[in-house]
Order: sequence, then C-alpha cells, then structure tokens
Amino acid sequence: MTTGKVVGSNPIGSTKTDVISSLVLAKRSFIAAVSALAILYVGDYLSVRLRMIHPKPADPFESLTAPRVLAIQEKNGKIEYQIDAQNPEQTVTCVHSLFPHLGYSPCWYVKPRINQPIPM
Repeated sequence: MTTGKVVGSNPIGSTKTDVISSLVLAKRSFIAAVSALAILYVGDYLSVRLRMIHPKPADPFESLTAPRVLAIQEKNGKIEYQIDAQNPEQTVTCVHSLFPHLGYSPCWYVKPRINQPIPM
C-alpha cells in the first residue's frame, strides 16, 4: 500500500549547497595568478634561449645608441641641457622579451627611456 510519499527525492530547498568561502576563493585565485605568471615567464625565457641558438639581426638582443644628455639644474630654477663632454654617446643592450633576462632589460622598457636626460 502506498502512502502518497515520494521515496528517493528531496523537497526543493532542503539540499545543502556547498558554498566556497571567500578566503578559499582568494587563495585559489592567487595561486592561479602566480602559476600563470610563472608559466609566462618560463615561456618567455625559453623563447629568448631558442632565439639565441638561431639569431637573426637584432633578435633576441638589440644595441641602442643615443646621445647622453645631462639636465643641469641652475640657480634660477631653469634646467640647462648639455651633451656629456666626457661620454657623449651611450649604448644600451636590451632583450626582445616581456621580462628582463640574462641581465638585460626588455626593449619595450628601454626604448622610451633612452633619450631622457640624466638629472644632475
């Protein structure tokens, strides 16, 4: 004889849903971000190393030459710009990559800054 009850199902709203706490979510997000950054860095490093084996002109390294300009502060508050008499040119080697590798800064970072005057 049946009593009208449904066997084997739960009424709506009676199941407990697993809620991930914000601390666990933050930890997982941090670990995922650090892992992605590490994978990106290793891939960038391997790319530089592979391009060192079969280099093309200016790949993976490039030497940039620019005049060495000094910005000399005067007493009246003005700035005078002069070419350095002792060392008129500067040469900087950079690497074509996203991150610094092998002691060289990335070219995307060096190129906009090479022509900036050196404050004295």
